[in-house]
Amino acid sequence: MGIRNQNKPACLTLDSGSMSIQFLVIMVPVVFGLMGFAIDLGRLYLVRGELNQAATSMALAAAARLNGTGVAADDATLAARLTIDDADGHGNKYNFGSLAIGASGGTLISEAPDPGYYATAADAIGEDQNSGASTSGGTEARHVRVDLTAEAPLTFWGFLTLGQSRKTSIAGRASAGMSAPVCTACGIDPLVIAAADPADAVDFGFVAGTLYTLGYQCNGAPAPQLLAGTTARVPYLLIDRFDDTSIQEEGQQLYRIGAQGLLPNPTPAKACVTIASTDGEQIWGAVNGGALTAAPRGCNQNMQQAVTSMLCGIYTRLDQNVTAPAACSVVTDVETLAATYTADRDVTSLDDYTAYTGNARRVMTFPVVDALNGAGAMAVLGFRQFLIQPNPDDVVTNPADANGRFIGLYIGNKVPLKQGGFSGSCGVTSGPGKVVLLQ
Repeated sequence: MGIRNQNKPACLTLDSGSMSIQFLVIMVPVVFGLMGFAIDLGRLYLVRGELNQAATSMALAAAARLNGTGVAADDATLAARLTIDDADGHGNKYNFGSLAIGASGGTLISEAPDPGYYATAADAIGEDQNSGASTSGGTEARHVRVDLTAEAPLTFWGFLTLGQSRKTSIAGRASAGMSAPVCTACGIDPLVIAAADPADAVDFGFVAGTLYTLGYQCNGAPAPQLLAGTTARVPYLLIDRFDDTSIQEEGQQLYRIGAQGLLPNPTPAKACVTIASTDGEQIWGAVNGGALTAAPRGCNQNMQQAVTSMLCGIYTRLDQNVTAPAACSVVTDVETLAATYTADRDVTSLDDYTAYTGNARRVMTFPVVDALNGAGAMAVLGFRQFLIQPNPDDVVTNPADANGRFIGLYIGNKVPLKQGGFSGSCGVTSGPGKVVLLQ
């Protein structure tokens, strides 16, 4: 028998503890990196979303105040800042809603500079946030941009070289402004006026800065006199938006419409007016087959009660007291309704709209029609705005005026509408828009 070689080759063996240490050394950075992505990156996206949301709120609030007056930019800035003012505990915040925007929170700093104001949407959404050439004053501004920055904390990425400060800066931006002219306007005033010049697509023949006597259409002679300081008479008619499902009777609805414009309603046809509607507009009472309670009378007769009720609502826009005039007793429970509304903060007589410092309570948006027709349909051509004025002879306005007269300063399309739509492709190139988010 041969002799078996008893010498075996040596085997390389590693201690299990050594393998664990090496594996741990490799995996620790990987685990921290994954935790950084899962926690820090998620937090950064959260902060960015909170800043964008705050910037959006600021931009929309500011854009709603851009009404073409000298104080518009100041009012817009105040409105924007109120959205992040946390004095009542409800201001927009960031970092899980724990830190106020525009203030320092421990080692974290955030900045909320005043919004920038621009005449065009293109400038408002431009990339150069420091461009002074595009910035507009209150009278020209139609769009706003808000830029916010805030430092966000880093947890796991703070162990890396790039994150040694344990925080990083995040930015948020939003732009908003007045949209293109709307085809459907909601919440406006259902007093239609006839175009002085239907061929004038910009102003329909009205002259900006001119004081007009607005009076209810009447028939025959004598023609109603102009109110002091005005240059021409603009007749109007009250179109039908009566809500037969409301618990409020007709006079109360008309009072509220005069005080604040068309009332909210789940049926758009009762809350809005549409340009070039196929049905046209009809005088109050015609749509529901009821009595034409706002039909024109003779110019030597007293005003219809329905129109007086509406004029009583208009009165609240200028009157500083809650006591309704005697003529308004035709409205049921008028004192309770009167207490609901406050006057504009600026009720002075003006011949220069840019000097107006109010809150737009005095601004009325009227549908402009092809011609006033108390017995048939009227085609809406567009919407235009007037700033109502105190009557010089009546101190405020006079709901008892036999011809339903009040003074309006024509301003065109200065104030953004509360609500509106673009459906219908009405094709208008000039008119008021609504506030929209641009970016």
